Amino acid sequence: MARSVPERSAIPVAYTWDASSVFASEADWDAAVAEVTARLDQLAAFRGRLAEGPTVLADYLALAEGLLHTAARVGVYARLFYTVNTTDAAAQARMDRATSLGARLAAALAFGEPELLAIGAETLQGWTRAEPRLAHYAHHFARLARRAAHVRSAEVEELLRQLSEPFGAAAATHGILANADLRFTPAQDSQGESYEIVQGTINALLTHPDRAVRRSAWERYADAHLELKHTQASCLATGVKQNVFAARARRYGSALEAALQPNDIPIAVFHQLIASFRRHLPTWHRYWRLRRQALGLRELHVYDLKAPLTTRPLRLPYHQAVRWICDGMRPLGPEYVATMRRGLSEQRWVDVYPHRGKRAGAFSMGSPGTHPFIMLSYNDDMFGLSTLAHELGHSMHSYYTRATQPFVYANYGLFLAEVASNFNQALVRAHLFEQLRSRDEQIMLIEEALSNFHRYFFVMPTLARFELAIHERVERGEALTADGLIALMAELFAEGYGDEVVLDHERIGATWMQFSTHLYANFYVYQYATGIAGAHALAAGVLAGHAGAAARYLDFLRAGSSRYPLDILRHAGVDMASPEPVEQTFAVLAGYIDRLANLVG
Repeated sequence: MARSVPERSAIPVAYTWDASSVFASEADWDAAVAEVTARLDQLAAFRGRLAEGPTVLADYLALAEGLLHTAARVGVYARLFYTVNTTDAAAQARMDRATSLGARLAAALAFGEPELLAIGAETLQGWTRAEPRLAHYAHHFARLARRAAHVRSAEVEELLRQLSEPFGAAAATHGILANADLRFTPAQDSQGESYEIVQGTINALLTHPDRAVRRSAWERYADAHLELKHTQASCLATGVKQNVFAARARRYGSALEAALQPNDIPIAVFHQLIASFRRHLPTWHRYWRLRRQALGLRELHVYDLKAPLTTRPLRLPYHQAVRWICDGMRPLGPEYVATMRRGLSEQRWVDVYPHRGKRAGAFSMGSPGTHPFIMLSYNDDMFGLSTLAHELGHSMHSYYTRATQPFVYANYGLFLAEVASNFNQALVRAHLFEQLRSRDEQIMLIEEALSNFHRYFFVMPTLARFELAIHERVERGEALTADGLIALMAELFAEGYGDEVVLDHERIGATWMQFSTHLYANFYVYQYATGIAGAHALAAGVLAGHAGAAARYLDFLRAGSSRYPLDILRHAGVDMASPEPVEQTFAVLAGYIDRLANLVG
């Protein structure tokens, strides 16, 4: 009998997130949509008037922020339903309405930045001193002034923002295809028993001790994507062309520059990361060789990269994972732990278990005025604990930022986000290394660590190289085809795996198809690697008990976007403009490999 995946209706309510905390009912959600729609005309009344003085500007910003706040909650509520049931037409329609509302609001606000720039940076800073309601906008206005060359006229800005909804179609189509329409042939074990493959179970199947399960799951997951390779290639090509168009429309030199410069990240940070990654590929090659030897295999395949190295895998129920994570985060103090425990155990921040229709991956989301919600597909293992710790890092970052900062700074860039998430994993892992002392337990913990490094410090830099190459091809006027994308992806992985891993070039080349969100976010993926580097640097200080390290880290969580990202990180204790954090984190990786070699040798 095949091992199947439950329907959502079979998941106990306690293990689903609480949408009613955002809006008590769909009728309340409808009313919020109607309210924002009705008030868009109030914004138009300010058009051409922002230069009248600080009082008028403060009135405009108060109205704009109020509408943005409500629209963000509208989007969160819609996403809570859609992402857990991507086949639900009503949820999809609600998501479309929320997306459309956001695009209309963005277009209605388009005149704001050009008018602010016309007022002039010096005048705006003077107004922040003259009008108390504008006092906290000084940094916001300074950041806007740095982008002045890339802000277009009110008419062009409005058009560009109106394009945000149709420009989202390529990513949305790829996502629907991956999460709702793809059908996977079941995996099979060495005894012929079947295992259902869905987005929420594929990672667990790839860690199965039966090699036949791993191989068939990996191959059939890739094969389902390959059957629709041309559709997915068309989607990705469209997404890349949109990024290139947007960069040129805003007068940036490249899509990479358009992604990094508005977030105040030097382009050198991206290139330093890639250079360090390629320089340290022999570290990864050593790990593949050690893993092959430990497994007793003649050849190591990609589907063996998460094969368990012990014969007694630890079953880890969700509530045990929650306890261990809370224990691991104690260095940040009782308030941090109590807030996290309350969110996990009482306020239903987390949608825990896999089921049919649930989208791929895991994430944290929310907005000011909502809980920081987490989507998981928890599979009762150490990898699930690690993912939960990661997403809790995002959620606690959001919690502290939104509790501290005004609306204008209540979000933080992706560059900072991945530091917080990986920091939690580093602290929890260090705690478990102290608590779980048997040989098998230590091997299991090292496997989790190396699996995490594999994703964030190997796969993501490889995807970043892929992303740079495909954007540069489009910028040169070259075409992106399914076969060309597969060949490029396979070539990059071949360099990364070296001679130590046997590659199925077609299937490993399909990896880009399996990232239906990341590769549409315009140079998002490199930040996983910079994030894990920054996280380990900060965690080292906290774990060593350095004076003020924990307090500085909490200041980092509270800062939001109230200062420039690199300045926030420098205050916390790490300089990400330097290559040193990435280099030091490769030393951490090498240390894990050394420890594993001592245990399995």
